[in-house]
Amino acid sequence: MIQLNQVEKTYTNNNEKIIALRQVTMNVDEGIFMAIRGPSGCGKSTLLFTVGGLLKPNSGTVRIEEIDLYTISADQRAQYRAQKIGFVFQRFHLVPYLNVLDNVLAASLALKDLNKQMKINLRNRALELIEHFGLTDRLLHIPSKLSTGERQRVALARALLNQPSILLADEPTGNLDDGNTEMVYQYLIAHTNNGGTVLLATHDQQVASYAHKTIQMDNGKLDLKTKLQKVSKNLEFTKRALFLPKQLTNILINVSLIFIPKTS
Repeated sequence: MIQLNQVEKTYTNNNEKIIALRQVTMNVDEGIFMAIRGPSGCGKSTLLFTVGGLLKPNSGTVRIEEIDLYTISADQRAQYRAQKIGFVFQRFHLVPYLNVLDNVLAASLALKDLNKQMKINLRNRALELIEHFGLTDRLLHIPSKLSTGERQRVALARALLNQPSILLADEPTGNLDDGNTEMVYQYLIAHTNNGGTVLLATHDQQVASYAHKTIQMDNGKLDLKTKLQKVSKNLEFTKRALFLPKQLTNILINVSLIFIPKTS
């Protein structure tokens, strides 16, 4: 599913060369929830943005489903990313002046040539997700009127709008209490149970209780000597989280809403 081979990424800050990724080689199979754990600045976020086709490495290859992301054109990469990858962030990146429905639908702003039926399907899909995440009574609320947990659920709904095969989550529980943290992890588990793949960056020690595999990262390097973990699953939650039907229409995610930091 995800294959990285000898990936390096460097930045320059005040004429100082910073190596964010050091010859990173890794594979993440379909249906796996993999967590990359490490301190701030170790390269976790850079790794996610590189896997997501948003940050071109200086060297090495990034393949998803045998597609080499950085040998295809920028437009092809954007289209592929839109169809295959969903993003979830610690700070949510919701549009402050849009209500819940429009924030979820914002994932489709890059979609071209929408006909009337596609727009209807898109709206119905968004409403299904909003109901699924328990946000129907918040449909017309803007982000400032939502709790932290509700904002993260909106972000999850937006990430799932195009039914991506891969979810990339950058510190998605960093601002959440224990209850909402549990909820996010269970939704990520449910995504893998439905055949999806999750790659999560975190410093959270609890993640090993949920992820299939947890890999430590430090100074741009991965420690790959990590065995698969036994995942704790809430079966009733999973049954509910897997209800989402496959749609005929793929919805493009609006990657222009994503902020790409200079460091991880």
